[in-house]
Amino acid sequence: MKTIPPGLLPEGLRDRLPPEAEAAARLLRAVTDSVASYGYERVSPPLAEFEEGLVGQLKSDGAQDLLRIIDPVSRRTLALRPDITAQIGRIASTRMAGRPRPLRLAYGGEILKLRATQLRPERQLIQAGAELIGADSIAAASEILSVAVDALSEAGVTDITVDLTLPDLVPTLADGPFPLAPELVEPVRAELDEKDAGAIAALGADAYLPLIHAAGPVDRALERMRAIDAGGALKSRLDGVEQIAAALDGRATITLDPTERHGFEYQSWLGFSLFGAGIAGEIGRGGSYTICGPDDGEEPAMGFSLYLDPLVDAGLGAKDKRRLFLPLGTDAALAQRLRADGWRTVAALTEAESAESLGCTHRLDGEDPVPV
Repeated sequence: MKTIPPGLLPEGLRDRLPPEAEAAARLLRAVTDSVASYGYERVSPPLAEFEEGLVGQLKSDGAQDLLRIIDPVSRRTLALRPDITAQIGRIASTRMAGRPRPLRLAYGGEILKLRATQLRPERQLIQAGAELIGADSIAAASEILSVAVDALSEAGVTDITVDLTLPDLVPTLADGPFPLAPELVEPVRAELDEKDAGAIAALGADAYLPLIHAAGPVDRALERMRAIDAGGALKSRLDGVEQIAAALDGRATITLDPTERHGFEYQSWLGFSLFGAGIAGEIGRGGSYTICGPDDGEEPAMGFSLYLDPLVDAGLGAKDKRRLFLPLGTDAALAQRLRADGWRTVAALTEAESAESLGCTHRLDGEDPVPV
């Protein structure tokens, strides 16, 4: 058996060192404080739980992306959480089932993905978000998106873009104005997601071709969607998107890609992705979904998740550090007073230590800090 080199970590896992670790903690606090200002109460589920407690908690959500281990105590299979949303659903449908609805819950913590992707090579991520349990209305969607946009703004993200999608659009049309054989629904959804007009035509689904060209800024996309003759099947849905976009007017750029479904496996009528200036890739997502409770009960919900690691990598959450070197023998009361004034003090333990060797920006000269 080969010896693992010292310090080597599994693929996709990493250490957060200073100052990034502190930036991550600061961003998590900013996001959760912002969410709390809307009345969302914090819960903290465990890092791992029984596999069956995670699988199937959200309707249409399967057992993908679970890293499994055997619990030496119970001898049962545990799963490390790849997402916290399902755990919030479990809590809401069991321990908080008796609480009045709508129930507003918030969370923040680390997750572990089974596999990384090309766009996101990290498997260990910090996830924070909010879930509105018991409602998936237009008002609920408007609130959730407002909370998400404000939380990102508090974290320092600028030029926020919200990309809306309609995950169940194809099944809705297939059951109504644009009939499809059951075995064609998934292939058509997949080709629409790829924007492959030739493949859609080959499947005999020409009626769905206009959906490819409907993506873009929300006003233009809605205009093109309303021009599709679907016998009124889309009216209420498009009216809802228009109201949601109006609620965010001036706070974010809104786009609509009606057939985007990658990553929206358990969302129902609405999904959305979040982007920010200078940050590569998606920094959050959410939408409407259904929680599967005990005794086959179901409950609507709306929520979002933010991923803070891309924000840290983009330099957000950083803070100018003022580290003040305290020579050996500095009065304890003076040191306490300096810390109360906002200084981070680094006390010498021996005469050989200096401000430079300890990475300090200032040193104490008498009772006054001076730059190094």
